[in-house]
Amino acid sequence: MADVTDLVAEAAALDAADPLAHKRNEFDLDASVAYFDGNSLGAPPKHVAERVAAVVREQWGGRLIRSWSEGWWEAPVRVGERIAPLVGAAPGQLVVADSTSVNLFKALVAATRIDPGRDEILVDADTFPTDGYIADEVARLTGHTVRRVVAEDMPDEVSERTAVALINHVDYISGRAHDMAALTRALHRAGALVLWDLCHSVGALPVELDATGVDLAVGCTYKFLNGGPGAPAFLYVATKWLDRFEQPLAGWAGDRDPFAMRGTYEAHAGIARGRAGTSDILSLLALDAALDVWDDVDRGQLRKKGLALGDFFFRCADELLDGATIATPRGADRGHQISVVDADAAKTMAALIERGVIGDFRPPDVLRFGLAPLYTTYGEVLRAVTTLRDVRA
Repeated sequence: MADVTDLVAEAAALDAADPLAHKRNEFDLDASVAYFDGNSLGAPPKHVAERVAAVVREQWGGRLIRSWSEGWWEAPVRVGERIAPLVGAAPGQLVVADSTSVNLFKALVAATRIDPGRDEILVDADTFPTDGYIADEVARLTGHTVRRVVAEDMPDEVSERTAVALINHVDYISGRAHDMAALTRALHRAGALVLWDLCHSVGALPVELDATGVDLAVGCTYKFLNGGPGAPAFLYVATKWLDRFEQPLAGWAGDRDPFAMRGTYEAHAGIARGRAGTSDILSLLALDAALDVWDDVDRGQLRKKGLALGDFFFRCADELLDGATIATPRGADRGHQISVVDADAAKTMAALIERGVIGDFRPPDVLRFGLAPLYTTYGEVLRAVTTLRDVRA
């Protein structure tokens, strides 16, 4: 068993050699707090507050309604183009608008319309609850049947009845990452479309939507992308499906000529057809500012550090947490969170937070520690594990 002093030295050496260490200085973080909840709400980049204040003072306050024609109206597609490289998407396939739940609804209904002869929706059995809720309502409205299947079993369960399969890229409880390329290929062989939920992977794992042939995807921007509480989500529609993407929320913002004010909706020819109503400009432009921190980030380095942070967490836990059960896979098939099983998780996490280690818990018994490579340090990982040891003693 390693001495804590050895782990302190190891953490210091890892932090000193970290090629992403400088990125932490771009975030507004309390030095007394070790923050491990970026997989629920990312930390704010320092410049965002000033940028949003400028939007309020100079655009809304100075230019007033003229700002709609000076960049506001086009912002959902423009900001989408900034996220596109982070998910391996070529231009013209990603728009930022509405919430993840709303975008899931749009995408699922559109998928059922692409091949109306298929009457089944497969849903990842371990999905984040809202995905299942939305799928159930889509099925009720469209006459489809929802079948919940463990993601890895979908290649054996898909059939000629399956219109679309909805899968979470990273499981929100365990942190396990599913094989996007393999599952997409297998489902395509049966003629089904695939819709991926990227909420727990975008800004953490390298995602290659175009290269893996993904049909549709959604994701939030307030977790690892640090867009702020309630920041708008994004919707990806592969180019091959754009002209057949008939979403159910035919709002004016998705019309081909919104200001013509015609009596009949005609969908925009491009990805803007994924929009529905008027955008939340303050949140959208806060996200736009937050995305600046990604301009010089190498996604390979990001993934390498995320895995290394997890490996160090495992090492510290093995040395310091006697008999702890960790639900997260130890291989590369994981996202950037570590999930520790704890019989009294709610009470334990409250005690951790009281001591300045902020993670979260998921009922009934999982402590989650999000590892955000842009600002999480190895020293903080050691602090989390030593504090958890002390709390559980």
